[in-house]
Amino acid sequence: MTTLLHDRRQFIQKASLGSLALGLSPMAWSTKQESAEGKRVGIIGLDTSHSVAFTKALNGGGSDYANYKVVAAYPYGSKTIESSAKRIPDYINEVKKLGVDIVDSIDELLKKVDVVLLETNDGRLHLEQLRPVLKAGKRVFIDKPIAASLSDVVAIFDLARSYNLPIFSASSLRYIKGVDSIDKSQVLGADTFSPAVLEKTHPDFFWYGVHGVETLYTVMGTGCQQVIRAHTDGTDVVVGTWADGRIGTFRGTRTGKHEYGGTVYTQAGAVKLGPYDGYNALLKEIITYFETGKPPVSPVETIEIFTFMEAADESKRQGGAAVVLASVLEKAKRKNP
Repeated sequence: MTTLLHDRRQFIQKASLGSLALGLSPMAWSTKQESAEGKRVGIIGLDTSHSVAFTKALNGGGSDYANYKVVAAYPYGSKTIESSAKRIPDYINEVKKLGVDIVDSIDELLKKVDVVLLETNDGRLHLEQLRPVLKAGKRVFIDKPIAASLSDVVAIFDLARSYNLPIFSASSLRYIKGVDSIDKSQVLGADTFSPAVLEKTHPDFFWYGVHGVETLYTVMGTGCQQVIRAHTDGTDVVVGTWADGRIGTFRGTRTGKHEYGGTVYTQAGAVKLGPYDGYNALLKEIITYFETGKPPVSPVETIEIFTFMEAADESKRQGGAAVVLASVLEKAKRKNP
């Protein structure tokens, strides 16, 4: 495909074809319930500032969140990533002041709540922690990273499908200032940037670079076919080529001031993204999902975001060679038959 598709219907069709090229099939989630059974929110993982920020927003008495309140939390959470685990005692104290009960297990948590925020910073634990939540029939938002390997990402969505329950995962950078003004059917390409701090237990971009990659996908949509990565100690640049010939890039930084943003190139001109505007927009989308059971981001898109990042790691391992996303996803699926 050498011409850009300007009609929104064609754009959506093009994105679906891009997903099929990766070997992904659309997932139809049951949404028989029109609203959640109650408004009680439980948190798994008090090792991230997100847990405190979400609790302050929901329990602060505002009307933006349909009266959902955090009522209970299971603190763990990272146990072997020191930068995360050391936060837990202070965050326990902070949420207790906001009226949150601290429980000793996920099973105990699930008896007290209607919906769940899976906030554990260590993505290696998410699949294990998700199992009892889905078994209990609870809708759940999984904070970034959804997992610490692409095979676990695939396994998580397979598990959710087996329970016929929708799940939602996203970075708050999906809702960065400027995104709402963009007609995505007119996007010709985009460059995004974010910090890409590394954590040895996770693939390079899963830990923090996911923020800028999610911004890239928010405006470009699915359909990336291959990536090439340039890497130095302080910076990464990943160039993705989409099925229709568009190019999107992500720059991940590890030096200088941490900033988030980008430029989107449209038929009408360039649009600046940023600055980052906090968690409120994401939290509103989470509550809407809790109410309706309809995730605002499809499984296909979330899986492709993490395939893009894993393919970028493979490109690094190959000295900057071009890596096809479909081959990377197929390898991950073989690990998760």
